[in-house]
Amino acid sequence: MSIFSQYESNVRSYSRRWPVVFSRSSGSYLYTEEGRRWLDFFAGAGSLNYGHNNPVLKRALLDYIGNDGVTHALDMFTTARHSLLEALVEVVLQPRGMDHKVIFPGPGGANAVEAALKLARTVTGRSEVVHFTNSFHGATLGALAVTGNPSHRRSAGMPLTGATPVPFDGQDGVPRPEHLARLLANPGSGLDRPAAVIVETVQAEGGVNVASTEWLRELADLCREHEILLIVDDIQAGCGRTGPFFSFEDAGIVPDLICLSKSIGGYGLPLALTLVRPELDVWQPGAHSGTFRGVNPAFVTATAALRTYWQDDALEKSTRARGEWIGNALQDIVNAHPDAGLSTRGRGLIHGLVVGAGLADAVADEAFARGLLVETAGPRDEVVKLLPPLTACDAELAEGLAILEASVREVVERAG
Repeated sequence: MSIFSQYESNVRSYSRRWPVVFSRSSGSYLYTEEGRRWLDFFAGAGSLNYGHNNPVLKRALLDYIGNDGVTHALDMFTTARHSLLEALVEVVLQPRGMDHKVIFPGPGGANAVEAALKLARTVTGRSEVVHFTNSFHGATLGALAVTGNPSHRRSAGMPLTGATPVPFDGQDGVPRPEHLARLLANPGSGLDRPAAVIVETVQAEGGVNVASTEWLRELADLCREHEILLIVDDIQAGCGRTGPFFSFEDAGIVPDLICLSKSIGGYGLPLALTLVRPELDVWQPGAHSGTFRGVNPAFVTATAALRTYWQDDALEKSTRARGEWIGNALQDIVNAHPDAGLSTRGRGLIHGLVVGAGLADAVADEAFARGLLVETAGPRDEVVKLLPPLTACDAELAEGLAILEASVREVVERAG
């Protein structure tokens, strides 16, 4: 372990919560060099919706590499790129009546967000972007400017401008985007007409805060009324995490720009996409660039994931049903400790158990000791966040919930 503490930067984080050396992974489990296993309800922060080393995706990847498929190609045309675009259009966009074009902005989610912000400002000629309390959109400067988390914002080391925060659904005590509506309606509010509004339908890092379908529809209507572009950051909540492929589908809205990353690559390989309405595709060639816009092995696994899991609605139905099961199980934990102030929230297979500042960390640590990986979320790290693979079997979900229940019981009893 000394090699990590001696030579790796202090900026590392997850390895501090889980101070072991993992050597292999399969399905819903990670294994150390000594052979101990942990059930993974973290799933690469949502990058492994289809589990570790998914056999279908692995086969596609090994075949591609074995046949000397192109690995790096910037934005040159390749067969892997062609196959991904074809699958995305046929399996995802056309069935949903969407005609968005695809930007390959770079390898990570922050790249997708930066591209969306930059393009929205280019299209509208305006600079201001509205974001929401407790939001998280990435660690680059543009993404940090539209992030609410103070610890992340402080890491910028400079003032973050060009962004205005407003309350997320329910966080101002009013379950409608009324605060933003009042600002936009009042010419003396001091808010310049924004280029865009960026929103997560489920604030994952912010504490698993779920926007209602009514709130999202009103927000979309408000943006349309004031000719403001709507950006949905679907990096963690998308790719089936809430049930449907896009997390906004239940609200019946179609955003102007959509940010995807994490599980869009399927296998945990780096890939990000920014989807834009055709009329917004105004950039000249090279106006947004990057060396790693063409990680072709990620194209291959992304295509395999789309073709395997999204040709029908079986995974969506499974995620919805098992999400309801998890929600009920978490409510049972809440009911078992009526004086502890616990609560739960979530959609599909992203759920949060609100335990409280300090206690959530203790629950996550106890769960790790018992063989379960879970992280915390929220502005005070007060929420234990569950992100099991969408492909986890019922027995694995039951195992994880049992460990969580025992961990909560231990921590609550210890805290009195």
